[in-house]
Amino acid sequence: MATNLTTIGTPQGPVTTLIYNDWYPAMRSDLLQRKKLVTAMLMGIPMVLGRRADGRIFAMRDSCPHRGIPLSCGWFDGERLTCKYHGWAFEPVSGQCKEIPSLTSNDTLDPTRIYGTAFPCEERDGYAWVYVPEPGTGRVRADETALPSVPEASKFGQRFRSQHLTADLPCNVDHGIIGLMDPAHGPFVHQAWWWRKQASIHEKEKNFEPIEQGFRMASHTPSANSAPYKLLGVYGEPITTTIDFVLPNRRYETIRAGDKWFSSITTVTPTVANACRIDVFAAWNIFYRVPFVTDIATFFGKRFVEQDQVTMIQQAEGLKYDPTLMLIDDADRPAKWYFALKQARLEAASTGQPMRHPMSGPVTLRWRS
Repeated sequence: MATNLTTIGTPQGPVTTLIYNDWYPAMRSDLLQRKKLVTAMLMGIPMVLGRRADGRIFAMRDSCPHRGIPLSCGWFDGERLTCKYHGWAFEPVSGQCKEIPSLTSNDTLDPTRIYGTAFPCEERDGYAWVYVPEPGTGRVRADETALPSVPEASKFGQRFRSQHLTADLPCNVDHGIIGLMDPAHGPFVHQAWWWRKQASIHEKEKNFEPIEQGFRMASHTPSANSAPYKLLGVYGEPITTTIDFVLPNRRYETIRAGDKWFSSITTVTPTVANACRIDVFAAWNIFYRVPFVTDIATFFGKRFVEQDQVTMIQQAEGLKYDPTLMLIDDADRPAKWYFALKQARLEAASTGQPMRHPMSGPVTLRWRS
């Protein structure tokens, strides 16, 4: 039987169009133990995930193609996933049916010609990444189809510490993403002695440039009003940070101070059309030998993500009524770019034409935060 990963509440806000044909993190991969099944909702698709005896992870639609009972109700022996209802057995990486116990020697049906829906599934940065094709695409085999690279945070050495954070958000992925990239909410949502205060607001100027499927905040000296960045000054090296946003849902950040570095990938993943989940993976060699540094980073990182989560839960109360909203310049320009990029990608997928990037070149934005 499977373990069910539940989310907060029942989302009631507006839905949004989802982007398919890409990789999304379904869950932490350390939850996938041998012979154990775990269920998750991803892009509105009920999934069952597990790990074969050889260590390979898999993701299938949690539905037997015979009568529709969830496959997670059945059994997994490390090699085959067996349906509880009629005993149909599937190889879970390919989805191929291996056995139908009710067949007799007089039957001509070949079980191996039947497939449950299996999704390409890979392990990176402690997540089970699942490739979700456009509905109606048919069976996708990673060994036969040119798929985009599986996302992964940059690392600049073999010795580093890392941590994961997660939070469910009761809003659609669009609101989750523009909240993720919003540069002006920090002094209000994240005001704390260990981060920044509302009184620390000042004018900022950042340069942005288009990159494939997204945009980049060019390398710059990080904000002087953020305490964690100030700590890096102890190394006596120039500090720079670069932030990329890449469709469909990824924010990459890299901070360098000489040979010291911090790198993260943050994703906002739709669980259903009107709810999502934020996942953060961070790796660093900063203060590598400081005792309890991972525990300290986890404590403050969790508080930081919870502040965003609480704000999004509060915002969801207003979004239930689908109000008219607005985006302003320049603080909201990244949100405008996101919507334009998303529309361009959806149009490219619909027409088969190359995607047209909405940014024509570098742009300088100014705001106060």
